[in-house]
Amino acid sequence: MNDATEDRKIWMGLLARASAADLADRLGALDRLPQAHDLRAPEIGGVMVRGRIGGTGQPFNLGEMTVTRCSLRLESGEVGHGYVQGRDKTKARNAALVDAMMQTVRAGEIRASVLAPLAEAQAARDTARAAKAAATKAEFFTMVRGEDQ
Repeated sequence: MNDATEDRKIWMGLLARASAADLADRLGALDRLPQAHDLRAPEIGGVMVRGRIGGTGQPFNLGEMTVTRCSLRLESGEVGHGYVQGRDKTKARNAALVDAMMQTVRAGEIRASVLAPLAEAQAARDTARAAKAAATKAEFFTMVRGEDQ
């Protein structure tokens, strides 16, 4: 895969994991949003989540998950897609709008004012979750006993 595809995977994942409120706030802070026409209006559906034991074993069906997707086209022709967990149509449309705008000449502005703050918020949430989990970690040790020598 090329670098553009890898970059797009990263920002699509970031948009999918961002909170709906954070994404809406970041978009609202932009000077102007382009006009967009829905190719596929936000719609709710389900997907089967599959897993693998140990990451390499035989795949198995883990369960179903609700997702919302949206596709839109900017007036300038760029197409954006948004796939988010849950039933939030507004978040899916906002994610699609950011995806489309990242393909325009405004990509640098969008990266700095939308994606970078979302990435920082995600890192802060991950750090807080890791600290909370670390606080519950149990340390076990054994002492050498006479019969163990």
